[in-house]
Amino acid sequence: MKILRIISRIITGILFIFSGTVKAIDPMGTVYKFQDYLQAFNLEFLTGFSFPAAIILCIIEFTGGFCVLFNIRQKTGIRIILIMMVIFTPLTFITALTNPVSDCGCFGDAIHLTNWQTFIKNIIILIPAIYLFVTREHIIPHQGTTREWAIIAIMLLIFLSFMIYNLRYLPIIDFLPYKTGTYIPDKMIIPEGAPADKYETTFIYEKDDRLKEFTIDNYPADDTTWKFIDQKSVLVSKGYTPPIYDLTMVTLQGIDLTDHILSSETTVLLMISRKLEDADPELLRAGFDIGGFCRDNMIEFYVLTASVADEVTKYTTGLTFCFTDETTLKTMIRSNPGYMLLEKGTIAGKWSWANIPDKETLIKIINKQ
Repeated sequence: MKILRIISRIITGILFIFSGTVKAIDPMGTVYKFQDYLQAFNLEFLTGFSFPAAIILCIIEFTGGFCVLFNIRQKTGIRIILIMMVIFTPLTFITALTNPVSDCGCFGDAIHLTNWQTFIKNIIILIPAIYLFVTREHIIPHQGTTREWAIIAIMLLIFLSFMIYNLRYLPIIDFLPYKTGTYIPDKMIIPEGAPADKYETTFIYEKDDRLKEFTIDNYPADDTTWKFIDQKSVLVSKGYTPPIYDLTMVTLQGIDLTDHILSSETTVLLMISRKLEDADPELLRAGFDIGGFCRDNMIEFYVLTASVADEVTKYTTGLTFCFTDETTLKTMIRSNPGYMLLEKGTIAGKWSWANIPDKETLIKIINKQ
């Protein structure tokens, strides 16, 4: 029994610590995942709660795992883990059936699981969680109550500071396709022979007021007694999708600059604001000022945004604005605004609004001094 308890503690503790940590590395990714689920279930009116919900989820997961693994208020940790498993296991079963979002996001962008894989994973973890709860009376605390709560408080303070750092200065580990050092064009290539999406097409015909579905192999092509009504295609298997597949940068005038920007022989600095109206005006002005400085020093500078044209035209900066898909911008950088330095299509640097180098340092970086 003791060995089973130790194994159960290690499995659940490490899993929950890992899950909470990867979410804390990229808190905005968890926020976006909450928003995806709310949109999928037509609950957009709750979008404003996405940020606090994401932060709370990170804290709860990490705390539960920490308490169980290190036997610090272990009974509290077991209750946290069991409650979460009881809540999320049926939810993941529903999402596995309905598939509203392709990736659950339970391990952030570090590890991608399908909804069915997530449900199976939860069933497996539920077993040691229940065992720990049933045998919780065998727990022998190694610290006094006050000392244990003090340890948890210190741990939470460190964990919160870690999350705040990642929110302000970008994730310390970039799990996304647009990480520093990436040659973007390579990530857009579909390898020769890569599997394509497979669809099953069904034809709907009517005869004698009766509807019937046929496949491509048996539909009544030569039987005029059947009347064609409709057809539908269902994705049977997903083919290969390159890591970067939806990057376009189009000016207000409709000019596609994607190829030019990715193949430019000169250094390009991108200012990325997924929604201009959601960014702090002071931070935007600081970014536009950097853009003017780049323009004066013959450095290509573009503002990428998903804001509508009417919003963009409010900014008479003389800079070039490009429309890019909002999801793509969220993937490119987690800051609003954020900055990406490109050298012949390779990402040479990424910064948030909080740590973008000053103008003189930026020139030195670009000139490699």
